[in-house]
Amino acid sequence: MIAYVNGIIEDITIDNVVIDVGGIGYNVRISADTASRLPGIGEQVRLYTYTYVKEDAFLLYGFLSRNDLAMFKQCITVSGIGPKGALAILSVMDADSLRFAIMSDDTKAIAKAPGIGARTAQRLILELKDKITIDDTLINKEIAAAAAGNCTADSPQKREAVDALVALGYGQAESMKAVNAIEGIENMDSGAVLKAALKKMF
Repeated sequence: MIAYVNGIIEDITIDNVVIDVGGIGYNVRISADTASRLPGIGEQVRLYTYTYVKEDAFLLYGFLSRNDLAMFKQCITVSGIGPKGALAILSVMDADSLRFAIMSDDTKAIAKAPGIGARTAQRLILELKDKITIDDTLINKEIAAAAAGNCTADSPQKREAVDALVALGYGQAESMKAVNAIEGIENMDSGAVLKAALKKMF
């Protein structure tokens, strides 16, 4: 119904932003991740929106990118996950990280979202895994590797570090993401990679 709102930020909280569009203030529900990436009060912003209408409510959910909005729309197609649950998931991870978690069957990462338990996370993975498109991008190459249960074959130190992180209780997706964010990894042994990855977890 409303594709996007483009205006001046009047107020920001962890789950809501008020945007002045031509003198009218729109309340837009947002994720914590979106809130952390918004410009300051008084700044111009465009949020791509999803309009949620029911008998007693007319709500706007807003996202800084079409990518995040598309992932939100996919999440709410899952039985048992409404807009509130989808927003909770996207508060603890961005759209690419969620796709990563889905393709690598990482229920732990998804279940970190408030109100989303392991069963709901498993259902989301089951219902969306076949709907995720793998394009030729770095994040999706990582997804494909994680889905196969390993890291890139030419990086044994990466594989060992990810295995160690998983053994410590971290999810496959977040472990892979942390390891792949390390620079100069080709000159490090697996122990050094593990230490560097642990630093990125905090």
